[in-house]
Amino acid sequence: MRHLVLGGARSGKSKFAENLCDSWLNSKRSNSNVVYIATATAGDDEMRQRIQFHQQTRNQDWQLIEEPFYLSDILSKLTRDSIVLIDCLTLWLSNWLCTHDVESFAQEKSAFVDQLLNFQGKIVIVSNEVGSGIVPMGELSRQFSDQAGWLNQAIANIVDKVHLIVAGCPLVLKDKQPLSTDYKPGKDAC
Repeated sequence: MRHLVLGGARSGKSKFAENLCDSWLNSKRSNSNVVYIATATAGDDEMRQRIQFHQQTRNQDWQLIEEPFYLSDILSKLTRDSIVLIDCLTLWLSNWLCTHDVESFAQEKSAFVDQLLNFQGKIVIVSNEVGSGIVPMGELSRQFSDQAGWLNQAIANIVDKVHLIVAGCPLVLKDKQPLSTDYKPGKDAC
């Protein structure tokens, strides 16, 4: 089961994803544990506070892996029995765009999608929906918005379920309805 949870800042997407993992863990009745893969890096005091908030509110029994770049490598090492939560793809994208080039990110994104397609466990992936506003003015901001949109499209295309969280309310966007097999995320000019 692959599940994508989208939402804006402070929409409740992380809490929804954590609750989903808890429900899987409780229904599974096994020795499985949740592996929480955190992509955030603490570049300033405000981000450190956000990270601390997430650390304090999530289940302390979960295994934590902090990985800002190579999600494909981490996913390749996890077992079939794993329940995985990745929080969040847009922070992962930010890490790449601020320290590497787009081509390097494209290679890692492709490797991640391949690993995701082959992953046999249950996985919840959290990402921000950033495309509902105006086109940003700065080049890096536009590049981020474009890449985030294409990343979310690529992941939504291959997962079983997609939820959009708005004001703490989950909206089902996809429930095991595969998109057409010839679907390719677009690269629109704007």
